[in-house]
Amino acid sequence: MLKKIRNYLVDPRILNIDRDGEDRILIHNQILSSKKMMRDVFKEFYLTCISIADNFFCKDGDELEIGAGVSFFKKIRPKLIVTDIVFAPHLDYILDAQNMVQIDNSSLRSIYAMNVFHHIPNPREFFKELGRVLKPGGGCILIEPFYGPVARHFFNALHASEHYNHKQSAWEAKESMGVMSNANQALSYIVFERDRDIFLKEFPEFEIVVSRPLQNYLRYLCSGGINFRQLLPDFCTPILRTLEFFLWPLCRVTALHHVIAIRKKPVF
Repeated sequence: MLKKIRNYLVDPRILNIDRDGEDRILIHNQILSSKKMMRDVFKEFYLTCISIADNFFCKDGDELEIGAGVSFFKKIRPKLIVTDIVFAPHLDYILDAQNMVQIDNSSLRSIYAMNVFHHIPNPREFFKELGRVLKPGGGCILIEPFYGPVARHFFNALHASEHYNHKQSAWEAKESMGVMSNANQALSYIVFERDRDIFLKEFPEFEIVVSRPLQNYLRYLCSGGINFRQLLPDFCTPILRTLEFFLWPLCRVTALHHVIAIRKKPVF
């Protein structure tokens, strides 16, 4: 039954695309452009990232977004360097987050990644690169699927090409993944919650300065994201936002995403 519902709700524009190919970015950008409710959610993601970076990270250095295929973050943060692992016309260049050869040592104040971390096959290689390219006091902000009871069921049923396995023992992907396929959407929970002590022991140069759920789950759900049909019209946005505000005490149960900020320890 869930499979039938999911298949019915899938946006027809993505039915025949290669999820690991360049066409995905073009189609997803078209979908995002047609959904004001979804764009408002993305804008809130960006403003949350900016607020955290400005409050917790060092003030000098470049800013980089990875996995920016459908992002319009640069319109809000004009000096932001936008990259992805596959080509898209609006990107500054192609970049592999596990091997950021284009980035100089200790040159970045912040790295932003929205729904990217769980697609990285080897998180340890990513963390090594963070340690190399970030300035002391700089950091990385991740927005990822949450691990609350609603999110676990939601993301487990959401994508046929991805899964949510919070019991996966290793951080690394068991099989070679495409750019988008076979990702474990529970990876941020595994690394930063379940195995937090292991992460901090293996990478003592980092500290986790922010870890909290995000409140815009009703609008994200009703917008359909970038893969599914929108469930409610845009004029419902103020009503949904009000409901999210009053349901804030239940956020750790109902949230669909959370934000994690990792900072490279400052040198005093």
